[in-house]
Amino acid sequence: MDILSRIIGHTTVFIVLFLSELMVINVGAIFFSSLLSLPIFPSSTTKQKPHIIIILADDMGWNDVSFHGSDQIPTPNIDALAYNGIILNNHYVPALCTPSRSSLMTGKNPIHLGMQHSVLYPTEPRGLPLSEKLLPEYLKEIGYRTHAVGKWHLGYFRKEYTPTYRGFESHFGYWNGLQDYYTHITQQLDPQYSEYKGFDMRRNLTVAWDTVGKYATDIFTNEAVRLINDHDTSRPMFLYLAHLAPHKGNEDQLLRAPDEEIAKFSYILDLERRIQAGNVGEVIDALRNRGMLENSIVIFMSDNGAPTEGILSNQGSNYPLRGMKGSPWEGGTRGVATIWSSLIKKSKRVSNQMMFMTDWLPTLLSAAGVNRKQLGNIDGFDLWPVLVSNRISPRSEIVINIDDVSNYAAIRRGDFKYIIGRTETGSAWLGASGNSSEGTSPQYDPYKVLYSKTGIAISGIVTAKQAMKLKGRKTISKTNFQERILTIKDISEMRKEAQIKCNIKEKSKIFCEPIIAPCLFNIKNDPCEMVNLAEKRPVILAMFKKILMKHRLSVIPPSNLNGDPKANPLLWNNTWTSWDEPNPLALTYTNAKEFQQYSDSATVRNSLGSWHLAGMYPEGKDGIHFTVINIPSHMYHLWCATTSLL
Repeated sequence: MDILSRIIGHTTVFIVLFLSELMVINVGAIFFSSLLSLPIFPSSTTKQKPHIIIILADDMGWNDVSFHGSDQIPTPNIDALAYNGIILNNHYVPALCTPSRSSLMTGKNPIHLGMQHSVLYPTEPRGLPLSEKLLPEYLKEIGYRTHAVGKWHLGYFRKEYTPTYRGFESHFGYWNGLQDYYTHITQQLDPQYSEYKGFDMRRNLTVAWDTVGKYATDIFTNEAVRLINDHDTSRPMFLYLAHLAPHKGNEDQLLRAPDEEIAKFSYILDLERRIQAGNVGEVIDALRNRGMLENSIVIFMSDNGAPTEGILSNQGSNYPLRGMKGSPWEGGTRGVATIWSSLIKKSKRVSNQMMFMTDWLPTLLSAAGVNRKQLGNIDGFDLWPVLVSNRISPRSEIVINIDDVSNYAAIRRGDFKYIIGRTETGSAWLGASGNSSEGTSPQYDPYKVLYSKTGIAISGIVTAKQAMKLKGRKTISKTNFQERILTIKDISEMRKEAQIKCNIKEKSKIFCEPIIAPCLFNIKNDPCEMVNLAEKRPVILAMFKKILMKHRLSVIPPSNLNGDPKANPLLWNNTWTSWDEPNPLALTYTNAKEFQQYSDSATVRNSLGSWHLAGMYPEGKDGIHFTVINIPSHMYHLWCATTSLL
């Protein structure tokens, strides 16, 4: 999990939402140094709103973070965030990228958006409905500076669907669901258009050709640091850092990472899993240095489970959970998640309170002073009071999905989970467990957590608060601090509590095949979904059938569309662009001057016997040479029409 940890480090750090950091310099203990389109109004308060930073890992599995018990891939920065904050052990997510991000941004279940089936393919002329109001739009209305870095995957066939038209002031990243980590080329996965390839990296609407050859995780991390360093700290910040890692790249070169990162994990026998591992740690310092960490909310989570098998397998592990990405089983929908903030009163704990991806929008807006009643008809719950004070969660039910195209449905209610229909990897428990047969992993070292950049930064803030409380006191022996520095004992206890154990004997297992008959599990007692209780609990099974029937009444049909051949990057300077715009070529060059150069003629290059539009790389870059032929634009479009390209 090279990229994974990488995300983890740099990302984890980025994660931090920072408002007013406490200066610890004078402290001796520096040792740890939608339906509603109307504007919303925050509740009156004199306190500055918290910075909100979301770090979203792509396709990270349950067992791909070491705070869940794995020794194979150390993730000290993420672990430090988790142990100092709240480990969300009952955090559910939609099982695929586009549905998951749709929920996060709208506070709505994908079944109420038409986004519940599959993912958004590069050639699909659709996106997250423009009628929906997104999280950054709400935050922008109440004074936040809003920035997106990394993956979008919510539509771009028209520019109105892109991030800077959906509430973000800036976006540096890519519009599709994946890309090569170095070339930033995206290949269409739809078999009908599998030959379509194009460059996909943008600064807002501008093509970022200068990123060719630069490692995706690094450039996203650097951009996040730059945004933090340039931020006016008198205003609250919303930073959405959606990493490519540990998602795989294109079919022809799926896993890529710097050699020095791969070498750190030579003990992992599986080569592809070794490539996934990595480390980061550049961002927390930027946040601390800007004085933003103390008043921040930092969330680190995965969009869905790991795809352990298949074309885009990243060798991630959902062990010991059943299933993987794209399935309704726990391995696909029970996501890695943790939150840290100095605003949380009951921290350093493992939470089993039920939470769904839709809950983040109302929860974060609540933290920013917005009343849930102002958000209209959404599905999410405001869980901010639950997180801050460890109260009982109002959420007792999650519609994991109702997908009539793939022909399955899944619902969790209370301790029970109901699954029916055709599911992927339904009988499989996939992914590395970390046992000796997979390589000898180093012993887990809690000191690396304490001395990680994240651990040091958070400890510094806690120490500074303690020092402020002690100021002016003559004695300190009887002082009881509400906050305390993380200890080795805390780490040991929380790590043990966060681990999932199946604890089901072979003779107790009851087989389940939901395509034949619905399955029922007690997830609290059987988190690995090994004991089908459908025959033993007929009353509960009947109840779930009625619940499913009720939810079907509100389902919006999936919005998936056939691919549009006009999306072909060959037509647009070898870039994936907003092809349904009146002048798509205007969005395919670095600047207006460059576009003007080609506005009167289409430059076509012949390379390796195939035709390509000019601009994949600047002429002569990196030793790449092309034969260039200029033809009048009207002749070019005639040629495209005769070859079914337009």
